[in-house]
Amino acid sequence: MTATDPALTALSQGWCALSLLHGNIEARIERALQAGHGLSVREYSLLDALSRQHNGPGGHLQMKQVADTVVLSQSATTRLVTRLEDRGLLTRYLCDTDRRGIYTDVTEAGLSLLAEARPTNDTALRAALDEAAKNLELAPLVRAVEELKAPAHVA
Repeated sequence: MTATDPALTALSQGWCALSLLHGNIEARIERALQAGHGLSVREYSLLDALSRQHNGPGGHLQMKQVADTVVLSQSATTRLVTRLEDRGLLTRYLCDTDRRGIYTDVTEAGLSLLAEARPTNDTALRAALDEAAKNLELAPLVRAVEELKAPAHVA
């Protein structure tokens, strides 16, 4: 029998705790968004990311950037964008300077739904963090999340 490296064990336990926290938060937000607005967490995240873009060069997301933003494969991202486009929440268009580039942008209907869903998302997030803070293993991670002040930027 070989001894397990304590540092690796601690690292693995930390990763498991982080994964658990993420899963709990995502599940709670998913239920709230689905019930209140017919949106999944990924759909909400994509609308949110696109709403933070601007007009002009570099202001919209190419499909690869969309995939990176919502952490999905290119094919899953295409299906996600198609669903939202079919609902009138997103549009896709060719880049003016590079006809191979396809960009995605949020529509007015998408912005309106996002504005309605944002309080639901925020309330579910707060409730999930409050619940997780009661767990001794998760409490330090909750504090770390709460101390983050920098907004997430889409690359």
